[in-house]
Amino acid sequence: MSLPSPDRIVALSCINVGAGPGGSTPMLARVSLVNFRGETLCDTYVAPTMPVTDYRTATTGIDPKTLTSSSTPKFQLVQADVAQLIKGKIVVGHSLWNDLSVLGIPHPAVCTRDVALYQPFRNALRSPNQVIGLQTLMWHLMCRRCQDGQLDSLENARATLDLYRSVAEDWENAVANNNWPSSLPPSTFSRCYT
Repeated sequence: MSLPSPDRIVALSCINVGAGPGGSTPMLARVSLVNFRGETLCDTYVAPTMPVTDYRTATTGIDPKTLTSSSTPKFQLVQADVAQLIKGKIVVGHSLWNDLSVLGIPHPAVCTRDVALYQPFRNALRSPNQVIGLQTLMWHLMCRRCQDGQLDSLENARATLDLYRSVAEDWENAVANNNWPSSLPPSTFSRCYT
């Protein structure tokens, strides 16, 4: 089994702020996309589409000025750019259903590699039925710190890519043999997958 061509693989990560009562509705604030070598394809803040009620600044590092600059692109433009960049690609990420949902972009499930759902990672950390945070995965599986302090979607995209690359051959062999090696995403996010 040969691995997919590197030019078919990208990694995606988003950072959200909160909208609605108590900031409970996630709204895209930053999106990052890298290629197989970790080179940046897209890294941008996104102008809010609704009033932000919680910038989550302590973890996101985002404040009102970050998103209200006249140079901050509108959501629809970013959404179209990201949709074009991931079209026909294998998308790597952590809890991809959250990213696809906030972007409003469905993607073929067979073309996703979600490190949060990869069963061998869950088994290695003795948590076969629960989502393990990216920070924990990176520390226990790669002895590398990630997400110390504020979130950085570019760093997160590269981290998920490193996790995927560490097991890519096994993962792709399982997929090729119709032995899907991942758990299913939460059923409430089924609209995110085609």
